[in-house]
Amino acid sequence: MDFNFSEQDLAFRQEVRDFMQHSLPEDLREIAEHGQHFRKEHFVRWQKILFERGWAAPSWPVEHGGPGWTPTQKYIFQEELGLSAAPMPPPFGTGMIGPVLIAFGNDAQKTEYLPRILNGDDWWCQGYSEPDSGSDLASLRTIAVLDEDHYVVNGQKIWTSYAQYADRMFCLVRTDDSVKPQAGISFLLIKMDTPGITLRPIISQDNDHTLNEVFFEDVRVPIKNLVGEAGQGWTYAKFLLGHERSSIGDIAGSKRSLTRLKKIAAAEISGGQPLSEDSAFSRKLIDLDVRLMILEVTQFRLLADEEAGNDIGPAASILKIKGSELSQLISETAVEAIGYYGMPYVHEAVQPGGNEHAVGPNYATGILPDYLFLRALSILGGTNEIQRNILAKTALRF
Repeated sequence: MDFNFSEQDLAFRQEVRDFMQHSLPEDLREIAEHGQHFRKEHFVRWQKILFERGWAAPSWPVEHGGPGWTPTQKYIFQEELGLSAAPMPPPFGTGMIGPVLIAFGNDAQKTEYLPRILNGDDWWCQGYSEPDSGSDLASLRTIAVLDEDHYVVNGQKIWTSYAQYADRMFCLVRTDDSVKPQAGISFLLIKMDTPGITLRPIISQDNDHTLNEVFFEDVRVPIKNLVGEAGQGWTYAKFLLGHERSSIGDIAGSKRSLTRLKKIAAAEISGGQPLSEDSAFSRKLIDLDVRLMILEVTQFRLLADEEAGNDIGPAASILKIKGSELSQLISETAVEAIGYYGMPYVHEAVQPGGNEHAVGPNYATGILPDYLFLRALSILGGTNEIQRNILAKTALRF
């Protein structure tokens, strides 16, 4: 296969690069360069900038506000977005519920929700995992009982990212327990300010609040908020997860992190010489380069299949497995590179506008919390073990 981009694709890359250079606000660029964490207001601000340019939803068709890009253009855009250190909006809106509504929603739902997803007015969260129903999602026990023109929802969701900021949740619920588990699940859209919803924060090991438990007690959801048909939620969930897993590979993020790691290795002195000149450590950098190259070649192979109109099927699981493993390995090596500067983690130092400063050089800021947060990458979006099961069953026919 040809790994070279066409002249049109190269021109498009330059167009995107110029846009990032001139349209990404300097204060947002500095947050990323200082190893700090973006907050909701930063994501929404950048989303609105992309919306004004017509680039808010790369994968959406033109008739729903998308740019109508080819698969290669979408890849180039995501890569340039990542390399520029722009805020990467959480995928729940444009990357997940948007495509589901376009594929399975009715006209009223598309009219009501899609414009507000595009312009960043609505912030969504994902109600999938439950206690004892993480990888075995079909065993979920949150129940929705039909009561005239409403569903009454009772149950609990867990590991719900950014639910504390969300206006709405797309949620899997059990509407029929008399059939096999997958056949009794439905897909509901729930306003987060509906009476009966309670949130409890989960503070992760990076000492940050990203995750939540969400409790439902007699929550009344209008029947008009049912997506598609009752009992078909499992089908819509699988459709959505394919979009999620293909984005978790984050090759651009790995490129940016590896570039940062190389700069740290050049600045850190070990045994009287830069760490990058240490033979053992330089071999680790070379290994990371090779792994990144392999991942990118795999992405290009799948991109060629997509351009040819072929279904990539379970191949998205390969990107999820190898992409998450590479991100974790880069973060582990970065912690090794900064040495004892990784020990005194000052949480305020990674918060934009925080009054505390990190201990040590600026390049060490954010390294340890990123390492701690990325421990979850091989779990979220379907554990890597589950991804291997998918590959074994669908690709290897085991």
